[in-house]
Amino acid sequence: MSLSEAESLVRDGIADLRGGRLTDAKARFERVIAADTSLPKPWLLLAQACHHLGDASGEEDALDKLLLTDMRNLAGLLMKADLRARAGDDRAASSFYRTALNVAGITDNVPQMLVPMLQRAEAYLNSASARFEAHLVNRLGSAAVQQSGLGGRVRQSVDLLLGKSTLYLQQPSSFYFPGLPQRQFYERDEFPWLAEIEAAVPAMQEELRAVLAEGHEFTPYVEGSPDRPRPNNHLLGDPSWGAFYFWRNGARVAENAARCPRTMAALDHAPQPIITARSPMALYSVLKPGTHIAPHHGMLNTRLICHIPLMVPGDCALRVGNETRAWEEGKALIFDDSIEHEAWNRSDSTRVILLFEVWRPEISADERAELAAIFSAIDEYQGVPEEAI
Repeated sequence: MSLSEAESLVRDGIADLRGGRLTDAKARFERVIAADTSLPKPWLLLAQACHHLGDASGEEDALDKLLLTDMRNLAGLLMKADLRARAGDDRAASSFYRTALNVAGITDNVPQMLVPMLQRAEAYLNSASARFEAHLVNRLGSAAVQQSGLGGRVRQSVDLLLGKSTLYLQQPSSFYFPGLPQRQFYERDEFPWLAEIEAAVPAMQEELRAVLAEGHEFTPYVEGSPDRPRPNNHLLGDPSWGAFYFWRNGARVAENAARCPRTMAALDHAPQPIITARSPMALYSVLKPGTHIAPHHGMLNTRLICHIPLMVPGDCALRVGNETRAWEEGKALIFDDSIEHEAWNRSDSTRVILLFEVWRPEISADERAELAAIFSAIDEYQGVPEEAI
């Protein structure tokens, strides 16, 4: 068969398809496919003819042949998904629909005729997710799946499986240490030394009130440097997110430390990193009413950030990854700031916490010493890296 004959058969087959002469259309497409020509084989057109004839087996065979050679054919993926959905195969249909939506997301000028199919794909995925959850409820029990019957990490895994939460991982802006658990928050009872710090909260609150009574304006937490590009942060130079440092870049801020001796004594209980020109780092962190700290990642995953809430109005919270916790006065929050996090104060009063960093407990003493040497060597090369805020 010549190329021109094959092209003529395809044109006639399309006319038959549009005119409802489905058997004739199928026969013409099959002749072209069987012929040895340079014309691309019309598998999609054959699948359409089989679909309208109710020949599910022939439709699936044609679609499989199409996707074998053109695995990201959008129309083919959608038709294959539809076919699996009609067969009651939720998992296969969802897989093809999801792939089709991903392809559509990176495709310029999606054909208008496919838009309703893509909308149907989204609706199907939502309903399939509901059916899958219903299956889990049936198998595991509604209390376990819908309430708190599953343990914390197992509960989180089910939420991820059902698409109810997003996976967040460590993405430090400066240094990544491998092999550490991907934990958003740690619990207070995991750190025996916290009890001494929390016991000092009334004394620290008294010192904080004295500092605030002096009317001293705190330093903006986000500051620019002429030696670096200015941070792309709406709080740059804004004391709405303010800092009153006790330790900064590894150096004691003598004046502030002298004002708050009991706070400094409490900090001595924490396993703070000791790294020249870098750590310890400890401060009052002030968040004024209506202030929102946008989502960001910290520099390192070798540390945890501790918050000791000293002055906490309502409607203030911290989100780390997919978990949000409100501060409670006197009760520490400990989290991995290399995971995306944000904070807000939606109240009409100021929030103040004592913020400091500690070594992650999973890092051994020998590794801490080695990491401290690495960080010092990094800092010797033209300064300490900037926080990516």
